[in-house]
Amino acid sequence: MSSRTAAAVREINIAHSPDSDDAFMFYGLATNKIRVPGYRFHHTLTDIETLNHRAITDPFYDVTAISFHAYPYVQDTYAIMSCGGSMGEGYGPMIVAPKKYTLDEVKKLRIAVPGVLTSAFLTLKLFAPEIQTVAVPFDAIIPAVVSGEFDAGLIIHEGQLTYADNGLHKILDLGQWWFEKTGLPLPLGANAIKRSLGNEAMLSTTHALRDSIQHALDHREAALEYSMQFARDLDPAMANKFVGMYVNHRTLDFGDDGRESIRKFLDMGYERGVIPHKAKVDFIG
Repeated sequence: MSSRTAAAVREINIAHSPDSDDAFMFYGLATNKIRVPGYRFHHTLTDIETLNHRAITDPFYDVTAISFHAYPYVQDTYAIMSCGGSMGEGYGPMIVAPKKYTLDEVKKLRIAVPGVLTSAFLTLKLFAPEIQTVAVPFDAIIPAVVSGEFDAGLIIHEGQLTYADNGLHKILDLGQWWFEKTGLPLPLGANAIKRSLGNEAMLSTTHALRDSIQHALDHREAALEYSMQFARDLDPAMANKFVGMYVNHRTLDFGDDGRESIRKFLDMGYERGVIPHKAKVDFIG
């Protein structure tokens, strides 16, 4: 009996980035507050650009956090879960620099970016196709800009709240730029799920993640306490603010306008020649 029961358990490998917002949304699953009969979930924490590349070259994980920019490269293997995504509501990745520049000036600078498959990079290229970029680990960008190695940096994650502490100036918030251009939220990160799992497992896993997000929102204090271990120099108030920016009603479901924005974002990337082939976006759940 016990061996047959063990054999019936479906093992699901999940990978996401070691950030406070991802930790918050996965709190319910990672701490077994949310359980799904017949399923066992294993968690791996890795930075987003590494996950983007692994989803393309070695798609091991059943569920993986990816940048929306990376999705067209993995769309034959993965579909997008309708929950667990991050969108900027008039805010998002920022260009920062040690001194103030005009938007025309910043387009001529050499900018450190957190990886060429990130949504931040795609948004930057939609804003300024000719801009010179160098890929740098996301957590090394602010120090590299402060040291003078780069004229400016494109920052993501908690750096959006802490850049001024390092004497840097915000030149442009690309989430605000996108909203002014489209009237839509900026698609940043998604959770992708393997098509080979089959419809039942894809739906069960997507529902489990949605339940995990809802559990965190319903038990915010405990979920924030758990996520603080990944907050990278944020105090509890700042961590709460950061989590609120990227785990909210959009994380439970993108919404019709969110889905429209995702398709527009990827279509524009294709039309501008940043993405080599047209995206075919499928949502699960």
